[in-house]
Amino acid sequence: MVQKTPEMSSAVKEVTDVYPEQARLQFMKIRRLVLESADNLQVGPLQEELRWGEPAYLTTETKAGTTLRIAWKPKNPDRVGIYVNCQTSLVEEFRQQYHDSFYFEGNRGLLVDCNKALPEEALGGVIAATLTYHRRKKSA
Repeated sequence: MVQKTPEMSSAVKEVTDVYPEQARLQFMKIRRLVLESADNLQVGPLQEELRWGEPAYLTTETKAGTTLRIAWKPKNPDRVGIYVNCQTSLVEEFRQQYHDSFYFEGNRGLLVDCNKALPEEALGGVIAATLTYHRRKKSA
């Protein structure tokens, strides 16, 4: 059975409505993967809100993961970014594991091309690692 993607918060919709069409479409695909992954990973309800003016996804109730943000920025007009807490080692892990799948932005994020198919398998790994970051650290 295909689940319906939950309605977007009004604050997030307001931000993403001004994205260029291709960026908005890519954002929506990434958002769907984030929401589906949260269900599959059993990290509890996912909170959608704005952080630093960007759509953010948090495991507030269970605190299983660290914040994951998805944003389009004019300085990279053909790419959408997936951002994580720069105090984690996540981007370095992603760089080592998925170096051929993404463009990287410092120690904070990775970028996907708006005009290409998403690297869904690699992105699934990124999302899973982010949404379970604290839970994995505790068990290590």
